[in-house]
Amino acid sequence: MCHAPADLVLTGGPVLTLDSARSRATTVAVTGDRITAVGHDEVRDLIGPKTEVVDLAGKLLVPGFQDAHVHPVSAGLELAQCDLTGILTAPESVAAVRAYAVAHPEAEWITGGGWSMEAFTGGSPTKDLLDAVVPDRPVYLPNRDHHGAWANSRALRLAGIDRDTPDPADGRIERDPNGEPTGLLQEGAMDLIARLTPPSTPAQRLAALLRAQRLLHSYGITAWQDAIVGTFGAMGDPSDAYLTAARDGSLTARVAGALWWDRERGAEQIPELVARRAESSHGRYRAGSVKLMVDGVAETGTAALLDPYLDGCGCATANRGTSFIAPADLRRYVTELDALGFQAHFHALGDRAVREALDAVEAARTANGWRDTRPHLAHVQVVHPDDIGRFRELGATANIQPLWAAHEPQMDELTIPFLGTERAGWQYPFGALLRSGATIAAGSDWPVSSPDPLQGIHTAVNRVGPGDCGPVFLPDQRIGLTAAFAAYTAGSAHVNHLDDTGSVRAGALADLVVLDRDPYAAPPEEIAATRVARTYVGGQQVYDAGL
Repeated sequence: MCHAPADLVLTGGPVLTLDSARSRATTVAVTGDRITAVGHDEVRDLIGPKTEVVDLAGKLLVPGFQDAHVHPVSAGLELAQCDLTGILTAPESVAAVRAYAVAHPEAEWITGGGWSMEAFTGGSPTKDLLDAVVPDRPVYLPNRDHHGAWANSRALRLAGIDRDTPDPADGRIERDPNGEPTGLLQEGAMDLIARLTPPSTPAQRLAALLRAQRLLHSYGITAWQDAIVGTFGAMGDPSDAYLTAARDGSLTARVAGALWWDRERGAEQIPELVARRAESSHGRYRAGSVKLMVDGVAETGTAALLDPYLDGCGCATANRGTSFIAPADLRRYVTELDALGFQAHFHALGDRAVREALDAVEAARTANGWRDTRPHLAHVQVVHPDDIGRFRELGATANIQPLWAAHEPQMDELTIPFLGTERAGWQYPFGALLRSGATIAAGSDWPVSSPDPLQGIHTAVNRVGPGDCGPVFLPDQRIGLTAAFAAYTAGSAHVNHLDDTGSVRAGALADLVVLDRDPYAAPPEEIAATRVARTYVGGQQVYDAGL
């Protein structure tokens, strides 16, 4: 080679390029923010006197991970509040709330969240548990999926919620046999209290973003799509944090923002979204997607299903879940957004919601032709077999959250019994989607579940959660290790319109991750033991574990 010396050369270990022209290499050279050569010993000719040389020592080098559906700012805020993430019993959850309240006597409200439904009988905590430990201040705590919230009596009183309060059109106030509110609010009913909680400040949102970014970089994440940019419930709009960080250079990741579609409004908000797209994009941050929440979640009976949910005895109920946007309206809105160059980012869990979202994509394709808007459906929990092939046919990406595709209490106790055997077998059909030719992207939905891509990759490959040795969840839907890596890199890069990332190839941006081992050299059940050693964005190191 006769080229100028590189700034950085990583050599001495396997390289998973995820580039169809060359699947494996051992040496990568970087100059400026770009990869300039990929190969073997010949690339070492680019080492000059000022080149930084990183000896991989057998560690695996991969493209930077990208999270296609995540909420970093709200997650960062929760980390600084009453964080119940990972607590799996009711007594421990209540004790954590008590400890936080004692440690923060100045807090007007006790906020935070992340509690697990599996910690409580029937997934339903009550206000009495909170009243016993915080009787004098309002408490409002969303659960880990943020589709339900737990409140104490004082919060209910402040919101004027009593036995006579009607359910909102898009939510439900859970009640005891006497009709009294229990303290659990589902979906749109959460807003009855959320709107009263103290709003976060711009400084708090910026700190939360940088706190989350540090954690995401430690997991090898170099880019992401923020799945809600706008005001939603108690979540403040993170736009100001992104713009501040993009302008002052503290945003080291690449971020796509999905502007929130207000489901209580209609097409009149589209000009506002156009204006927000123009004013909310700078540097490494751009807001070219629109997030449309089609339905809720299966555990609360709000995911939209084609056929009714079952009751505890296995009999059909009258409940088919909730479509938050009428199907005809959804088709019309998505067609107009697509014509304006917006990407549609759907929240679609139930089989009816998935079908309604795909119908909307089809309507847009029919009206506008094939535009490079790259629509994607997040979560895709229950997919009717007739709709599997439509992802490829319509160019709609399946945006999967692999950690959810495993046996755990929320699945086994709160989901499968209410879906029934046949429909429960349609859940998280990663293998079927790949075999059909669909494009797969991956994300975490953090703070709903861990943002660690290696845990997600482990679960996608094994269909067993990290550290679990229980039964495999729908083994035919397992995918290979390379396919799982591709979903978190090339697949998510496609969704994020970051076409010069997602693979290790000459000319691509040098967004790279060094793992502490080569997971291909160990059994699949050991994938989750892999850790990130270093993370680079544009050739600049943003994380070093010291491994």
